Amino acid sequence: MLRILEIAKCSTLLGKRKMIQQTRGLVLNHVRSENIDELLPRKDEFQHRHIGPRKEEQLRMLETIGFKSLEELTKAAIPEKILYNEDLKIEQSITEYELLKKVTKISKKNEVWRTYIGMGYHNCCVPHTIMRNIFENPGWTTQYTPYQPEISQGRLEGLLNYQTMICDLTGMEVANASLLDEGTAAAEALALAHRSNKRKRLFVSDVVHPQTISVIATRAASLGLSLEIGDVFKVDTSVKDIAGILVQYPDTTGSIRSYEEVTKIAHADGTLVCAATDLLALAILQPPSEFGADICIGTSQRFGVPLGYGGPHAGFFACRQKQVRLMPGRMIGVTKDSTGQDAYRLALQTREQHIRRDRATSNICTAQALLANMSAMYAVYHGPEGIKNIANLVHNLTLTLAKGLANAGNKIDNEYFFDTIKILPKLPIDVIKRNATSHKINFRYYEDGVGISLDETTTVQDINDIWKVFGMETTIESFYENEACMDKNLNKSCFVRTTPYLQHPVFNSHRSETRIVRYMKSLENKDVSLVHSMIPLGSCTMKLNSTTEMMPCSLPGFTDIHPFVPVEQAKGYQELFAELERDLCAITGYDNISFQPNSGAQGEYAGLRAIQCYHESRQDKHRQVCLIPISAHGTNPASAQMAGMQVKPILVQKDGSVDMAHLTEVIDKYQDTLSCLMITYPSTNGVFEETIGDICTMIHRVGGQVYLDGANMNAQVGLCRPGDYGSDVSHLNLHKTFCIPHGGGGPGMGPIGVKRHLAPFLPNHPVIDCTSNVKNKNGKQRSGTVSAAPFGSSAILPISWAYIKMMGPKGLRKATQVAILNANYMSKRLEKFYKTLYRGKTELVAHEFILDVRNLKKTANVEAVDIAKRLMDYGFHAPTMSWPVTGTLMIEPTESEDKGELDRFCDALISIRHEINDIENGKLDIANNPLKMAPHTQEQVISSTWDRPYSREVAAFPAPFVKGNNKIWPSVGRIDDIYGDKNLFCTCPPIL
Repeated sequence: MLRILEIAKCSTLLGKRKMIQQTRGLVLNHVRSENIDELLPRKDEFQHRHIGPRKEEQLRMLETIGFKSLEELTKAAIPEKILYNEDLKIEQSITEYELLKKVTKISKKNEVWRTYIGMGYHNCCVPHTIMRNIFENPGWTTQYTPYQPEISQGRLEGLLNYQTMICDLTGMEVANASLLDEGTAAAEALALAHRSNKRKRLFVSDVVHPQTISVIATRAASLGLSLEIGDVFKVDTSVKDIAGILVQYPDTTGSIRSYEEVTKIAHADGTLVCAATDLLALAILQPPSEFGADICIGTSQRFGVPLGYGGPHAGFFACRQKQVRLMPGRMIGVTKDSTGQDAYRLALQTREQHIRRDRATSNICTAQALLANMSAMYAVYHGPEGIKNIANLVHNLTLTLAKGLANAGNKIDNEYFFDTIKILPKLPIDVIKRNATSHKINFRYYEDGVGISLDETTTVQDINDIWKVFGMETTIESFYENEACMDKNLNKSCFVRTTPYLQHPVFNSHRSETRIVRYMKSLENKDVSLVHSMIPLGSCTMKLNSTTEMMPCSLPGFTDIHPFVPVEQAKGYQELFAELERDLCAITGYDNISFQPNSGAQGEYAGLRAIQCYHESRQDKHRQVCLIPISAHGTNPASAQMAGMQVKPILVQKDGSVDMAHLTEVIDKYQDTLSCLMITYPSTNGVFEETIGDICTMIHRVGGQVYLDGANMNAQVGLCRPGDYGSDVSHLNLHKTFCIPHGGGGPGMGPIGVKRHLAPFLPNHPVIDCTSNVKNKNGKQRSGTVSAAPFGSSAILPISWAYIKMMGPKGLRKATQVAILNANYMSKRLEKFYKTLYRGKTELVAHEFILDVRNLKKTANVEAVDIAKRLMDYGFHAPTMSWPVTGTLMIEPTESEDKGELDRFCDALISIRHEINDIENGKLDIANNPLKMAPHTQEQVISSTWDRPYSREVAAFPAPFVKGNNKIWPSVGRIDDIYGDKNLFCTCPPIL
């Protein structure tokens, strides 16, 4: 090869021909003698970008833990019985540039028609500055859930803005920081009503969106509640057995009706009233609070979030103050920090499912924080005047459309409306469909009419074209010449809004792009994300979310598709779904995938519903018992409770593994009523248990099913497959193993994989058939609808699809091996300073490990929380704190972090251990020391007074790598959680 390079340097004209001949001969000879891959290496492979440690680093790390190769480590870590020894049956990897060409081509197979279907989904103008600076910005997308508030103040402030916006527009007193979508928010609202008054009957208006009704029906069936759907003006609440009533305002046909009398009667009989509503309509429409609604729900999608074929979008939930402690999901509250300054935090965390388990109010784990922040920033961007102008524009265009259609002999079926009308047309509906198709226009079609919903993207030309579809030659210009005014404006009704909204300065101070860009950047700068340092949270898999994976999410072919368009207009999405399903089945050993669940917890719920429907189809409805090891994820028992199951805990042994004797005893006791076992693998304790195959066999032997929590798939991809060693169903956290970013607490995706016998019981949908690829013979009952959109949060599925395509079978396997290597390397480096609580039989951990720091409480008055806060001074987010074992720290490094970053984090923990030694030895005060006072803000450190018995340098710059430009400053001191819960305040604080 050196000779080839020497010849290549020849630049004389006469020598060119001779040079080419000589080079060709040398190349051919070289190809015969050496591997062609070395001579002509492949283009840059993505796996080398995704996997952090270089080859030489991997070898050094392997040497540290006593292994010569990744394969040797794999055979030691993975039980031989379950080790998958074949290459995954997926396509070979492609490069990032090839991927972008491929995905762009697929996106163009989606046809973007003008769509006026509505039903809770609307086109909107996403401000480009929000799209670029939040949606496409890893500083916003790669943040973790704000459980460590001192380094999460930016997104917490954004979410508090969101809650304030929701409270202002709905007129409610409190709101949470978003739910998954409108359908699941409605189900949560009626579940709250049931919890509030213990009644078991629900009533839903027959003009609520059909997908919402379907989601509620699924939840009601799970909880053993009866559901009635009908005319809400005829419901009889006098028997006092109805827990809650749900109305839609405006309703699914667009009509606005007064529910004041309905609410008054319901309240007199002890029934709660829930209102599904539209935020943009509420800019000019009387808020539900004024007719007495107890709970308001809906979606904030049309506030600056793309359609994305159904998601992700933030569902909102607001209620009266008296329901606040029953309200599901996360809520941002205002509290004080250690210096007495205002600060933000997650409020009322004792409601969280991981604490309350099967007594939780819901199983919500992932919300839609990123999308909620986009919607909040949309309100900040436009302000109250801008929002009202948009609402008036949409409403006036709808009035114009309706008046023109009525003048032409069509009947408008709505007396009062905002942006949606139902037309009883003069022309046959088939003719209208044909005309609409020729104009590439989508309407909503009823048996007797046509529904049209307008939005802020609607133009004058769009109105002209809609009129043409209805056989009219009128133009909007000529129409206004002949029409003096609109006679059905809401201003002439009792529905007009008179109360102000968005009065806080944050919604009135950022009109110019300069101001709002600086505001968004100032919030981003207050948060630690993956752009700063590793986030080593156990069980959360905060790995690389590559730019190339994220780029398809902004392609118009993916962003601008309504979820209820005919499937032939979404061929690109359908192709991507089919490929992703095939790849995920090859990775997991399952036979079919449902993409409908839009979070991991929703996936658990959907999987358990499939199991229950399977038992019912076999006349085994009595099988209601769900066995769950006490080490399981907190959402497991909460999901089982939501699915109507009886949870029976299984003990674990001292080494963290399932107590097989206790499992045998419980199986024997409940064998006739056993529905399933929910188990996490590798275990939540960070160990590959040898008995997993035996456990599955034991459950199957008595007629039960195995639900394997897929949260830890990052330790399995390419090495073992749940479907092979006995699992029947799993959810897959695409926002963990398969690279969808966490977004500060959402979005997530939790599709479920099932074995063939459970496939007929996958979720279905009332509007779009999402199960056409699964045969359902003999009329078997499907499990119902679990999310509002048929394919969940479709717009983020290209991320996982791209990750798999670029990694290929070898890259995916190696990523898993390196994840296991990184965890074992860190555990080894730290073993002289901290005890790793659980190890497998080979003294190895899986892809995560637990550090036991409980003894430090006795020796130094130091707890896990103190270490977590002190890590912020070193520039790191804390590991998972006090879970799954109280008083411990759970670390998962992922494969994306290189050796240098792993060493820095280990060095930080070792340095902290030395500080703890100083406390133990009396060199540092037991109460006033760097751990107890952490984190240290810049304001504290540069203050003119410093009265602490350690130096400012020790406080702020405790290690060499922290100094200089690498310093990350927490924006507030340690949060006072007790003050926040005692003084619950969940909207923007007043500016003094």
